[in-house]
Amino acid sequence: MFELDERLAKDTIKLASWPLCEVLLMNDRHYPWFILVPRVPQISELYHLDAEQQKQFQEESNRLSMHIMKQFAGYKLNVAALGNVVRQLHIHHIVRFESDVAWPGPVWGKVPSEPYTEEELASIQSGAKAWLSLPLFSAR
Repeated sequence: MFELDERLAKDTIKLASWPLCEVLLMNDRHYPWFILVPRVPQISELYHLDAEQQKQFQEESNRLSMHIMKQFAGYKLNVAALGNVVRQLHIHHIVRFESDVAWPGPVWGKVPSEPYTEEELASIQSGAKAWLSLPLFSAR
């Protein structure tokens, strides 16, 4: 049975459930930082997904990437699956700007995270509402 890692649950806000993945927002106002977590128990690597799941993941990742870059008018998109601290497979999608506090380096450990205000969170959720609810192809 799938369970979201407790650290991810503590550090993120759930935005949606897509056919394969939970769509999460990292609660750090420094960056528009989204995470896809496939609801497949006990996996830690992308290659652990079967062929249909990989196809579905690619569609969901592409959908997320396209919409967050448009919503936030990003300069660059960083997509990464590290898993050194949280072993559960989760893929970061971070919109970057030349003006962000960590540019051009990685976002991890540069500055302490700051949670979104209620107003900032409401604005992000409002802006994402339309594309989060668009139908997605389901390989299953």
